[in-house]
Amino acid sequence: MAIISTLVSLFPRAVMQGIPILYGATGEIMTEKSGNLNLGIPGIMYIGGISGVIGAFLYENSVGSGNPLNGFLAILIPLICTIIGSLLAGLIYCFLTVTLRANQNVTGLALTTFGVGFGNFFGASLIKLVNSDVPSVALSRTSAFFSVKLPFANSTGWFGKLFLSYGFLAYAAIIIAIICGFFLSRTRGGLHLRAVGENPATADAAGINVTKSKYLATCIGSIIAGFGGLYYVMDYANGVWSNEGFGDRGWLAIALVIFAIWRPNLGIFASIVFGGLYIVYLFVPGLSLKAQELFKMLPYVVTIIVLVMVSVRKKKEDQPPASLGLSYFREDR
Repeated sequence: MAIISTLVSLFPRAVMQGIPILYGATGEIMTEKSGNLNLGIPGIMYIGGISGVIGAFLYENSVGSGNPLNGFLAILIPLICTIIGSLLAGLIYCFLTVTLRANQNVTGLALTTFGVGFGNFFGASLIKLVNSDVPSVALSRTSAFFSVKLPFANSTGWFGKLFLSYGFLAYAAIIIAIICGFFLSRTRGGLHLRAVGENPATADAAGINVTKSKYLATCIGSIIAGFGGLYYVMDYANGVWSNEGFGDRGWLAIALVIFAIWRPNLGIFASIVFGGLYIVYLFVPGLSLKAQELFKMLPYVVTIIVLVMVSVRKKKEDQPPASLGLSYFREDR
């Protein structure tokens, strides 16, 4: 019974920990399927999170502390701000790597540095505006709309606690991953995108617009990743923004892409595993701080093991796109 009780307690926390990672991984899978390696996902998640926070902050202040918020606007405004912020980040990456053919690794790392700095700058600015005694901004009124559970979750016992006790963005992450998986494997557009990622010269010769495909896949992937940042702030952190609060979740999302072998559907289950591994130290009694840090390495250790297994098997469908990270020069066709 003790083991079952621990699992019932661990699973919901693993899901909530894994949802931001799932958003980031799904967005990166869409991006990588076009041949773009976007290591800027951690920065884009920061930009998406702080953009939603700015939108929610402005809306709450325009309404006033004594007046109730409109639930529809309280959700819509942060969502739109997150979409705009993460879309602009994706466009910057595409312009540099697709149009100007800059090195993708360097551009992605620079975008991560920029995104973290962007989030910290505007986060610190909001903290000064509210004259907070602690280095954080609390948007609990907006967060209440994002974290609303299904109305019948509490009446279904352990089943409701395990599967029905999450905000709508958690279920949206799963739905988006399923849709992306279906698009990549079952539609003509997905076939074209995978062709661009495997061999852009052949795809170009077949009449597929390589530049358009890369732009669309990367920008849509960036928006999806940005939702991960919004979920973390508004649901997981209960509307509290604090600088450097994301930790290494953006890098975990990139690691999850490898763990899920570039399949969004598999990423759903892998994200829960990652989330569980990331917080399992909380359920192990008597651990020192050093031991806790070692336990936090488990997702990366598992990723390395999976990467070695995939490399040894050399199964075609488990490999990354052949042109991943390479700029396409049409003149070299």
